[in-house]
Amino acid sequence: MATIENLEKEIEKLKERNKRVETDKAWETSYTRRILLIIFTYLAIGFYLNAIKVENPWLNAIVPSLGFLLSTLTLPYFKNLWIKLNRKKEKRV
Repeated sequence: MATIENLEKEIEKLKERNKRVETDKAWETSYTRRILLIIFTYLAIGFYLNAIKVENPWLNAIVPSLGFLLSTLTLPYFKNLWIKLNRKKEKRV
């Protein structure tokens, strides 16, 4: 049988895990992360387009970067829609 000390240790471990999960989630949804990803996307595509000698590589690199921005802004909407639809399916089953 579990002792009170063991239960307290388990609770502390769960609290620490929850903190880590909350921090990870905050990072995943942060604007800092999104901005960094857009910058890195822009730079990577710009260097690639430059390397393969595309005309105006830095101007052309804007389009995929903006596409990425739009996807990060719209995905939460579609995620919530998907969750809502799946909850309705679960209730019917």
